[in-house]
Amino acid sequence: MSKNDEILLNEEIDFPEVRCISDKGEQYGVISSEEALKIAENEGLDLVLIAPNAKPPVCKIMDYGKFRYQLEKKQKEAKKKQKQIEIKEIKLSVKIAINDINYKVKHAREFLSEGKHVRFRVFLRGREVSEPQAGFEVLNRVAAMLEEVANIDRDFKTEGRYVNMLVTPKSK
Repeated sequence: MSKNDEILLNEEIDFPEVRCISDKGEQYGVISSEEALKIAENEGLDLVLIAPNAKPPVCKIMDYGKFRYQLEKKQKEAKKKQKQIEIKEIKLSVKIAINDINYKVKHAREFLSEGKHVRFRVFLRGREVSEPQAGFEVLNRVAAMLEEVANIDRDFKTEGRYVNMLVTPKSK
């Protein structure tokens, strides 16, 4: 849940009637929010609004501290399972020698084998900015060398003085 999904508790819940559920899953049925709050106070627990958009809204009698703890635990677990994609950047120029391209492609292969994405950027100087075709040719040469080990994004993007190409590892 994000910060703007404020959870309503106890006295903040003010509906004429709510569907109330106990901590153990027992149904109290549709009762007034005051009555639900009294039941919660008698059990020493909190009344928590869990489905405000339902007809009638659904409230649960539970320990709010425990609920928050479990919610945070779930969020941390989900965050752990997310995969961070690292993008390595390799810069080239239009007048790059073939052995320099080979060296940079060798590094790109290493990054791709580690599961990282690689962005090739060709820097355009002077008049090359108005005619980026030379940059596209360099990227095509690099793409041809990486075809068997990577997925190549062929629609090269021009950003200011750079022509970019994104290369992602082929899934095994």
